[in-house]
Amino acid sequence: MSLQEHIFEDASQLTDALNQRIQAGLCEAIDKTGKATLAVSGGNTPKPLFAKLAVNSAIDWSKVTVMLVDERWVDDESPASNQTLVKEHLLQKNAAKANYLSIKDATTPVHEAVADMAALVSEHLPIDVIILGMGNDAHTASLFPCSQELADGLNLNNDDVLLATTPKTAPHKRISLTLKSIVEAKSVFLHITGDEKRAVLLDAIKNGNAMEKPIAAVAQHTELQLMWAP
Repeated sequence: MSLQEHIFEDASQLTDALNQRIQAGLCEAIDKTGKATLAVSGGNTPKPLFAKLAVNSAIDWSKVTVMLVDERWVDDESPASNQTLVKEHLLQKNAAKANYLSIKDATTPVHEAVADMAALVSEHLPIDVIILGMGNDAHTASLFPCSQELADGLNLNNDDVLLATTPKTAPHKRISLTLKSIVEAKSVFLHITGDEKRAVLLDAIKNGNAMEKPIAAVAQHTELQLMWAP
């Protein structure tokens, strides 16, 4: 559909603005339905945002369900665990009152667990606010261009909520929201920093085949809100 660019002078301004936009989206959903769902991504980029959200007292966190956009199929003790990152950096202080919805049961192979995880997530669709990240290969969530499962993940006629995937260029088996689950969300933000990633994004949208540049598929099928700073 479109890309809406929101450009900030620095990461601090970006974090403040995204915190306010997330607050607005969650509060609107709570006002309308009495509850809200926030799906977040892992990595280092969102850590300052998580800290800001954790102390946001304008959000009634007791009515918010927090989940991950995607997760590596590893134990929580692993430094690669997005779940542990979210618990340590977001689900603290005021945000500790939120309901956390896990999409991982690492005691079971991911391909066997995905249906049960999807049944849990389905109860919270459509998601109110999604915060995506993006890699230098233009992957988002765990929709990797190198993955043989990508076509299923990008197929909007596929009603699966979650996808089990094994990227060839990144470690760990993973579970991820499908494109359909992402683009049906009420608000979709892409949170990235640095000139290189913005160039990757703009190139993907201008020239990229979605199978080669998965982030392009998100912009093609929803109003993607870019939140970017140098």
